[in-house]
Amino acid sequence: MKKTLPIGMEDFKEIIEKDCYYVDKSLFVKELLDNSSKVRLFTRPRRFGKTLALSMLRYFFEKEFTAEGEAIDNSGLFKGLKIFGAGESYLKHMGQYPVISLSLKSAKQPDFEMAYDAVVNEISKEFVRHNYVIDGDWLLTEEKELFIRIREKKASRIDYAIALEFLTRCLKKVYQKNVIILIDEYDVPLENAWFRGFYGQMTDFIRSLFESALKSNFNLEFAVVTGCLRISKESIFTGLNNLEIVSVLRSRYSEYFGFTVPEVVSLLHFYHIEEKTEEVKRWYDGYLFGDTEVYNPWSMVNYVNEAVSEVNSMPRPYWANTSSNSIIRDMIEHAGSSVKMELENLIAGDCIEKPVHEDITYEDIYRSEDNLWNFLFFTGYLKKTREYMQADTIYMLLAIPNAEVKYIYRNTIMEWFDRQIRQKDFSLLYKALLEKDTMMVEKELSRNLMETISFFDYREDYYHGFTTGLLKMMEGYIVESNRESGMGRSDIIIRSAPYEGIAVIIETKVADSYGQLEEKASQALAQIEEKQYDAGLRSEGYHTFIKYGIAFFKKLCRVLTDK
Repeated sequence: MKKTLPIGMEDFKEIIEKDCYYVDKSLFVKELLDNSSKVRLFTRPRRFGKTLALSMLRYFFEKEFTAEGEAIDNSGLFKGLKIFGAGESYLKHMGQYPVISLSLKSAKQPDFEMAYDAVVNEISKEFVRHNYVIDGDWLLTEEKELFIRIREKKASRIDYAIALEFLTRCLKKVYQKNVIILIDEYDVPLENAWFRGFYGQMTDFIRSLFESALKSNFNLEFAVVTGCLRISKESIFTGLNNLEIVSVLRSRYSEYFGFTVPEVVSLLHFYHIEEKTEEVKRWYDGYLFGDTEVYNPWSMVNYVNEAVSEVNSMPRPYWANTSSNSIIRDMIEHAGSSVKMELENLIAGDCIEKPVHEDITYEDIYRSEDNLWNFLFFTGYLKKTREYMQADTIYMLLAIPNAEVKYIYRNTIMEWFDRQIRQKDFSLLYKALLEKDTMMVEKELSRNLMETISFFDYREDYYHGFTTGLLKMMEGYIVESNRESGMGRSDIIIRSAPYEGIAVIIETKVADSYGQLEEKASQALAQIEEKQYDAGLRSEGYHTFIKYGIAFFKKLCRVLTDK
């Protein structure tokens, strides 16, 4: 029987005990032990295995107890994995440390109080998990009382700001060993606070929480922190001199988040779908972490799950449905002409060149276009194709990683375009269409082309969709696209109520050059007659026809009408 795929599972123990397919990342343990950094911050895009990696670390390192205080042996979870063959020098660390494990992903709330309460709730759950420490005589009476207040969510704000440091002290007393701290999705409350308008309050709280636990904490063995974006050291990690930041630009640890090429080959081979190799490469590959080529793991697991059960399944944008696309939406809505032009180049498959700025804050995102592009890169919406250094600045050539991410851009742009249309007044365009004022129609179409962001590399279906979008708000008329009529399908038909008997028929073409516009517009107009696109409409009672041939070249157009 084939192993099931761990869709939505982020707990390492659950995956192993249910015998799910697991891409072995256990040598992450070895590399952490081989390097002596006290605090490591790993930044990777959403859904690239950060939570599962921290879960695996917890089960490896933690000396875990039940609620009744009985020891739990998790060593069996690692039998057969790569770390088991790494040698005794690594295995001797298994199950030896107290571990604090905290996720901040639930702090995505509409106001500061709710977001703060969500963090408090996560801290409380970790105190509950370690409740055995107050059963013995290790802690002083006042320490037990504070522990209980924090656990019961009845402590003061300052108590929660230093709660992690306090818990390390308690655990050190019980275990007589330093504590490992694992913090997942540390930047979720910060990103949410930025978009919700309480960034300053949340930054102050998270800074206090981290500083007390991670800076000059003599009870700390080491800490691993994960997030999507590196936040500047000055805003969160003030004075933390023992911090190693491992972003997607670093080669070290590059294979432990996301699926590498050999891992994808093994996955497809295991499920006997090797014929899907090129398809998954086009849709889900394209990331470069350090020098390691990486596939999106969330999308790969979901794709394989469907491909195994349905042989004719098609690739889908799984990541688009899980990731927060607020930043792209916001960027497009506030984009100037240069950003729009660069977006068009990216969607057409080109690269853009930008300097690297790793340590930015959310407040900095819109202060320069470079910061905006860097944000998109570090959050997985762009990939590095090459980097080089000029003077003291690192530059990257950036591109869209794959078909899945291109889908996100296209759909976000379409949503933005639809909102723009609903807000604008197109009465001049509509009046010109009905009055056969071709000069005004050309002017209005070209003006709106200049203001929007194109994709499909200026193919005919892009212009077709663009024109339909502008016309669909024409009050009192029904706008139809690709309606079957006569001997084919006309691009766009605009028709009044049947008793008025008015119909506008539009055929669009794309020119290869500016000089070809007139010729292509004439061909489009002639096609309406040749294919008799008005035939079906006549049988429905329409008797007055306005016919347009429209040719497009980039942001320009030529409009011809029947005489």
